[in-house]
Amino acid sequence: MKRRRVYLDNSATTVVYPEVIKEMQSYFSDTYGNASSLHYFGRQAKIALDNARKKTAALLNASSEEIFFTGCGTESDNIAIFGILNAHKKKGHVITSRIEHHAVLYSCKHLEDDGYEVTYLDVDKDGIVSVEDLKEAVKDDTILVTIMHANNEVGSIQPIEEIALELKKINAKRKNKIYFHTDAVQTAGKLHLDVEKLGVDLLAISAHKFNGPKGVGALYVKKGTNISPITFGGHHENGLRSGTENISSISGFAKAFEISSSKIEECNKRILDLREKLKAGILSTIPEVIINGSGSKAVSNILNVSFNYIEGEALLLMLDMKGIAVSTGSACATGSAEPSHVLSAMGVNPVASQGAIRFSVGCYNTGEDVDYVLEVLPKAVNSLRSMSPVWNQKNA
Repeated sequence: MKRRRVYLDNSATTVVYPEVIKEMQSYFSDTYGNASSLHYFGRQAKIALDNARKKTAALLNASSEEIFFTGCGTESDNIAIFGILNAHKKKGHVITSRIEHHAVLYSCKHLEDDGYEVTYLDVDKDGIVSVEDLKEAVKDDTILVTIMHANNEVGSIQPIEEIALELKKINAKRKNKIYFHTDAVQTAGKLHLDVEKLGVDLLAISAHKFNGPKGVGALYVKKGTNISPITFGGHHENGLRSGTENISSISGFAKAFEISSSKIEECNKRILDLREKLKAGILSTIPEVIINGSGSKAVSNILNVSFNYIEGEALLLMLDMKGIAVSTGSACATGSAEPSHVLSAMGVNPVASQGAIRFSVGCYNTGEDVDYVLEVLPKAVNSLRSMSPVWNQKNA
């Protein structure tokens, strides 16, 4: 019998829509020119690039001149952070949170090594940043605030609009503007992103999180933002990101973003129903579990659960043997023996943190998938706990 496969790691990456694959194919064999070339083949590629930029801009309520294509969300974050600071010339102060993706946290650690001061804001038990804490953290030499839109491990949605409003008030009294960047990689395709409503100066997204191809991202940069390139070698992307544009992937990016954005409400309802079914099933069949994060203030697809008295990695591997794909946290941190920095910031006990699993539902998951997980998961947890001296002593 063929083993059932259930993919519940959609926050790490997603399957590409068939329509996106079809959209991309012609740019490998027919419209394969370099968009910087002046001949017919180059002009056709440039038309495709311009169309993708216009489509992406419209979906973000931005102008085409404000959209820059990159190689991934990490690169978009890096261009935003280092580009703003490089343009500022003078070293100063940066504000971020303790639960950011490593694309931001590692960048901030590098800044500290380079002489910048960085404030890492705490979060509450649901993984939410306090706007008041952020206001109090602002200094005379603050240059940049970078707070993610939604967390990749627990899904907590941050008060981006409220932060932007406070920064606008602060900036009205300052000579040097504080720029505001958000990593929206986990919300693109799941929430309607309106950069005007959000009030940000820079916003990063990545195609493979919303059923597009890997290796392509985008950065929104508000018109008038003082930003410098961090790579050099050409005039591409209006001088901000050198390198020949990946037309096939960029076209796939725009197509996937268009499809995902058009069915946000429909998919969110289905995904939320599946997540809640999974959550209820876990709570009713497995004792000693902790739900990490608040579902009411989180994206619909992420469920982070700590299973006490077991190691999350051992459970992941046991589920994988049964054809179920999950994560112990961020896919970018796989291989680290350290407890999740996100759960630690939320005050989760280090032992409970080691037993955490992230289930992330996608648009192609079904009720049958959840049924299968709920059939396999309790047995796997019981099997692992039976090998725990602490569990056996507790239940002797």
